[in-house]
Amino acid sequence: MKNQVRILFAKPGLDGHDVGGKVMVRALKDAGFEVFYSGLRKSPQEIIEMVKEKKIDVLGMSILSGSHLPIAKKTQELLKKEDLRQLIWIMGGNIPSKDHEVLKGYGVHAVFSVGSSPQEMIDFINRRYYLVPGAKPTFERISISFS
Repeated sequence: MKNQVRILFAKPGLDGHDVGGKVMVRALKDAGFEVFYSGLRKSPQEIIEMVKEKKIDVLGMSILSGSHLPIAKKTQELLKKEDLRQLIWIMGGNIPSKDHEVLKGYGVHAVFSVGSSPQEMIDFINRRYYLVPGAKPTFERISISFS
């Protein structure tokens, strides 16, 4: 049975590395989610337009370039402007643990640093949407770091 959760996996900014992102997309699809991939070098505005157009439930952003803070700040502004605060927003990539709290302050629900497994992201989304029988939903903001 397919999960009805719709996920947009986005690659914002000038980062051109997408192999890890494509691995995550494949894992999410294999887990039964409906997953859309933005392609490389999308602006926060383009990403939010995709969220609205595709009626996305979970926005995943992968950033390896070190530009995660300004991109997250702009994304937060757009999410508020478009009244998309119900969206689950996760980020992953080369994100230092010292920045996790800043990102959570911007509204990011979970940060998955380099080295996180696809299953950790899948489990987080499943808990948020009660898709695991007997699972307790997760409402706190988490960070997973292997740095």
